[in-house]
Amino acid sequence: MAFASDRLRGRKMEIVKDKAKNAEYEKRARSLVAQMTLEEKAFQMVNSAPAIERLGIKAYNWWNEALHGVARAGKATVFPQAISLAATFDEDFIEQVAEAVSTEGRAKFNAQQKFEDFDIYKGLTFWSPNVNIFRDPRWGRGHETFGEDPYLTSRLGVRFVEGLQGHDENYLKTAACAKHFAVHSGPEDLRHEFNAVVSIQDMYETYLPAFKACVQEAGVEAVMGAYNRTNDEPCCGSKTLLQDILREEWGFQGHVVSDCWAIRDFHGGHGVTAGPEESVAMAVNHGCDLNCGELFLYVADAVRKGMIPEARVDEALVRLFMTRIKLGLLGDKEKTPYDDIPYTAVDSRQMQELNLRAAEKCIVLLKNENNLLPLDKSAIGTIGVIGPNANNRKALVGNYEGTASRYYTIAEGIQEYAGEDVRVLVSEGCHLYREQISNLSRGKDRDSEVKAVCEASDVVIMCLGLDAGLEGEEGDQGNQYASGDKPNLHLPGRQQEILEIACASGKPVVLVLLSGSALAVGWADEHVPAIVQGWYPGAQGGRAVARVLFGDKNPEGRLPVTFYRTTEELPAFTDYSMQGRTYRYMQTEALYPFGYGLSYTTFAYTDVALSSPVVGEEGITVKAVVTNMGSRDGAETVQVYVKAVREATPNAQLKAIRKLSLQAGQSQEITIALPASAFALYDTQGINRVEAGNYHVFVGGAQPDGRSEALTGQKIPPLSVEVRESFVI
Repeated sequence: MAFASDRLRGRKMEIVKDKAKNAEYEKRARSLVAQMTLEEKAFQMVNSAPAIERLGIKAYNWWNEALHGVARAGKATVFPQAISLAATFDEDFIEQVAEAVSTEGRAKFNAQQKFEDFDIYKGLTFWSPNVNIFRDPRWGRGHETFGEDPYLTSRLGVRFVEGLQGHDENYLKTAACAKHFAVHSGPEDLRHEFNAVVSIQDMYETYLPAFKACVQEAGVEAVMGAYNRTNDEPCCGSKTLLQDILREEWGFQGHVVSDCWAIRDFHGGHGVTAGPEESVAMAVNHGCDLNCGELFLYVADAVRKGMIPEARVDEALVRLFMTRIKLGLLGDKEKTPYDDIPYTAVDSRQMQELNLRAAEKCIVLLKNENNLLPLDKSAIGTIGVIGPNANNRKALVGNYEGTASRYYTIAEGIQEYAGEDVRVLVSEGCHLYREQISNLSRGKDRDSEVKAVCEASDVVIMCLGLDAGLEGEEGDQGNQYASGDKPNLHLPGRQQEILEIACASGKPVVLVLLSGSALAVGWADEHVPAIVQGWYPGAQGGRAVARVLFGDKNPEGRLPVTFYRTTEELPAFTDYSMQGRTYRYMQTEALYPFGYGLSYTTFAYTDVALSSPVVGEEGITVKAVVTNMGSRDGAETVQVYVKAVREATPNAQLKAIRKLSLQAGQSQEITIALPASAFALYDTQGINRVEAGNYHVFVGGAQPDGRSEALTGQKIPPLSVEVRESFVI
């Protein structure tokens, strides 16, 4: 598939980096704002901004979503959920997906504008990506993120933003938004009143890096504040976050938008203001430019009362209108490179092919005892497909989703693949979370069917896990747990019981997990010969799973989160300290570690070497030869980790990734740069320091922990380097 970025890269300076062009747009925006009344200004600071006909300004609704496809506005390609895409560990591919999303966004927008549809979810300002850190597997919205690691989240976040915004020198393709700034990851049911208390060190080491990268590297156009307070300040009105860090430290030039109705939480939830006008004044004065909601309609009154300087309102409006100018939305004579993208680009064959490839690349092979997988279709007469996620469309898509023209559940994907050659028996097995399927039954109302299907089958595919009705955002319609967060890491309902029934049948069992987060499947790890993590794999997910199970596609996904053994080993959900959390700080052994994933082939690393035994301010480079040792083509995820060899420092941390596609027997030499920042750690004052001392560098296909070594059978030896003099990054 050819993408616009291939053609636009290498041309004149991109709009996000062109100071002269931005100054020109700023001048135009200031001229427009100077002609507005105070009331008009206030109305332009809410997401549903009305038209100002005398100035030639059309109505515009800023609220649109594109987390893994254009959402909530009819047909669109429904790509795998964000956490699924993170499992690719593939920066280039993430940008391809995001660019496809922006192409569909423009195609839909062009049609909507033609027919004068200015409703919600019909604009070009996409409130994506979510680059919060998935610090706790119980968080319901974790599947919207790129996982638990700041480095991986930064790299994928940057490329997703670049894919959405494009590489044109005059216009943004769409406007991306990094959310939710900052230190935000549950609990969902407390978010309107919760105060996330976090150390300066954890903030800079874990919670801020992805936002910083999106701002400084990708030039993200917008940043969205979070609902909660961070260290007592409401995030959407935080001087520390919005002024001191975002504007002054990082030099952010775009606009800040509140989360939806978050401003009213200042007085209604957090209790830090007395009422709407004080809340609006706190938000606007501290740097919030746009309100998702309607509370900024109080801006005009607040200005008249001297609570907000009108100059600050003008500043906010200039930022907002600059975004609209960059998108080519103001001025009848403007013509962007994207105006002629036809509606037929939506859900095209190219998009469907890309979506299938995305779903295939996401799948993680967790266990494959005695090479049960891939299945040999010619040796199978009957396949049993059992479980509440066998035919569950909701388990394909996650949340913030569009509407696909066709969905392939796991059962449908296997049925399509099997064709007329293999009989496929399907059973729901049990309800996703309730004790029974039929309200009038005595319970266990599909157990006999499960046993019958197992008895008649040569191999059994168990389709278990979660869906977006069990993990999601507070207030999501139909969410079983109301808040959206998971109470524990167990398989819900009777899923564990029917899994044990299947295993007791004596037939080979393959467990396919569909979920947006880690599950504690320790029993399965001990008793089920093959386990596949499918995530929420998008509308093509069933086809992708089938192709992986039967070996048409070699699994290449890696875990962007840690799979823990128990809920009990987790720190308190409300504790935002990183101590004991994620692979970087945990002291217990993981069930399945971050960065882990198996393949149908094996890869060997030879001639691994560093350019120097000493790290200076210029950093070092790593070289290695990677060889596909097996008989199948496959893709390897090269991971480089760095560990400071001294007390009170994190475990080895991911600092570089490289995706390699290698044919059977093929070798490739790679060179990876490790900047000095890869050896830096933030101190208690938020200063990023490279301390003198010894460091270990690890290069391989997994993280260098004991559990990964046991699971893969490969030990990653350390390469020693030295920093002779401390310095600040």
